[in-house]
Amino acid sequence: MKTVSDYFGENVFDDRVMKATLSAKVYNSLKQTIDEGKALDISVANAVAAAMKQWAISKGATHFTHWFQPLTGITAEKHDGFISPSPDGSVIMEFSGKELIKGEPDASSFPSGGLRATFEARGYTAWDPTSYAFIKGKTLCIPTAFCSYGGHALDKKTPLLRSMEALNKQALRVLKLFGNDTVKRVVSSVGPEQEYFLITKEMYDKRPDLRFCGRTLFGAKPPKGQEMDDHYFGAIKPRVAAFMEELNDELWKLGIMAKTEHNEVAPAQHELAPIYTTTNVATDHNQLTMEIMQKVAQKHGLVCLLHEKPFAGVNGSGKHNNWSLATDAGQNLLSPGETPYENAQFLLFLCAVIKAVDDYQDLLRISVATAGNDHRLGANEAPPAVISMFVGDELGAVLDAIENDTPYKGAEKTQMKLGVDVLPKFNRDTTDRNRTSPFAFTGNKFEFRMLGSSNSIACANIMLNAAVAESLRVYADRLEGVSDFETALHDMIKKTIKDHKRIIFNGNGYDDAWIKEATEVRGLLNYRTTPDCMPHLLDKKNVDMLTSHKVFSVEELQSRCEIMLENYCKTVTIEANTMVTMAKTQILPAVAKFAAETAADALSKKALDPALSCEYETSLVKKLSGLTDTIAIKTDDLQKAIIKLQDAEDIVKESVMIRDGILSEMCALRVACDEAETVTDKSYWPFPSYADILFSVR
Repeated sequence: MKTVSDYFGENVFDDRVMKATLSAKVYNSLKQTIDEGKALDISVANAVAAAMKQWAISKGATHFTHWFQPLTGITAEKHDGFISPSPDGSVIMEFSGKELIKGEPDASSFPSGGLRATFEARGYTAWDPTSYAFIKGKTLCIPTAFCSYGGHALDKKTPLLRSMEALNKQALRVLKLFGNDTVKRVVSSVGPEQEYFLITKEMYDKRPDLRFCGRTLFGAKPPKGQEMDDHYFGAIKPRVAAFMEELNDELWKLGIMAKTEHNEVAPAQHELAPIYTTTNVATDHNQLTMEIMQKVAQKHGLVCLLHEKPFAGVNGSGKHNNWSLATDAGQNLLSPGETPYENAQFLLFLCAVIKAVDDYQDLLRISVATAGNDHRLGANEAPPAVISMFVGDELGAVLDAIENDTPYKGAEKTQMKLGVDVLPKFNRDTTDRNRTSPFAFTGNKFEFRMLGSSNSIACANIMLNAAVAESLRVYADRLEGVSDFETALHDMIKKTIKDHKRIIFNGNGYDDAWIKEATEVRGLLNYRTTPDCMPHLLDKKNVDMLTSHKVFSVEELQSRCEIMLENYCKTVTIEANTMVTMAKTQILPAVAKFAAETAADALSKKALDPALSCEYETSLVKKLSGLTDTIAIKTDDLQKAIIKLQDAEDIVKESVMIRDGILSEMCALRVACDEAETVTDKSYWPFPSYADILFSVR
């Protein structure tokens, strides 16, 4: 029987395969490209392509594709066969370095935000050698960047790679100031925790809102939800365990280090967490993970829901982005060590993150802004829309001591006493975890908890990498060439703490008093919705920073603002139209039919015995009739509001109309329909209830 170590990464053209199939010269040259950013030679590309083709064919592959991540938020691929015609009528299997390096998919139907005209269809994909090729089914998938004919990035990978390079450049400058001349590269690494729901396909197929929108638009609260907390970390049901087992196998074959799995808080909700890897690879892996989750679920008669808020009244799903910095020698630059007060290098990198989060809190909020995530942020299972940082008691005391030039005594180690001799004794951590913080320090990394479960992690990490690169650039500019480095370093750390301590909050992020303090006293931003925050992407300070580090061009930023607002508008409009259709064609007829038959029952009873009052039936018919009138009115109101969107002069105004009008009309219609569900005979109601869906997997 094969063990995990026997088949882990068997479908990946990874370092082990490259060592075995490439000459030493080609391998070393490719490694320099991957590890040091050296330009790729075409002769190396040809050799790699030949080896890659032979390896893929030996694995049963018949096609190859340039696998890329357009601005749709999902991945894209166009398959080409390895076959080429031979003069004798047979075929030969070919794959050249040119085909490896460059592809030309049609870019006309991908979002571009005005970066190209409709008739300018040509686009290019370019091989990303820092992310390993892999086999999916019978296709060799080559991770690539995607750009327009004019050279503008039309994907998420290109800006991410640029942000990683910007961060590397500035981090190396800072490390050199500390005498670290041997470090060749600094990379950000990420471990994204992925939350999701599993429901039966039978239930999914009966819900138009789930099929069209990925979330339920109607649904009365079930008798039991997550009140008992009995699902969280509970025993995994056999059907779910079988899904998780196959999911792990498929991920491990692709070299994805799926590590942790458990039940989450809400019924039918679960989580998967991988081991850390470089941000670019982690982004590719997370996109693959979401795709494979959905495919494996189908094989088990299940549907994997990745929407941020598929069910009202229970927790939604996020994606916790655990982010850190490391050198090519493996040193974690965010590890405080045993004496953080004396670790000046760590303190400077810590301050760089603090400054970055405070200066660019708007960019971090923008990076997680979607219609789906707007439902989740600020609810009690997710951080608020206000950005703040948790650093814990020990680091908080260190920063206070530096700011005030007072001695730091150090945190005392407290031994945990559990009152049972047989249980092991251990020291308590010097600080607790804060699960309400949007951006929390958790030992040697930061956990950015605002991402939605369906989001690509690329966007958040682009902004985070770029913002920290800017902090490091400021530090390097100020410290390079100073005569007294230690004094200048101390003064800069002290100044950063004083200037940016408003962003640090170690308390309860769910407390309304904190939101008031954050916005009214500290002056922090509170962008509750996508229309609130997205236009600020084009604020001068943001454009200047992102363009100065060459992460985006001005045109690319303008396009992304347009695309994200357009996605928001399209998403909510689809949801609104789905609500109108469900209300008109299914809910209203069902409630009206039940009311009519209840009234007929009352008349039948009175015919048999005129003395009967039939109070129950009469009262119910009155209530149902009132609800049908309300539902009909609210449906018409929503439909009129949708039509009115045609008057919007631009996408910004349309998004504001949706925020201020459509969403409230949708809420009003839902309230009426959900109330009708609670008084309509279950056999008449056209959709499975929340109770049916959330507890359907046994």
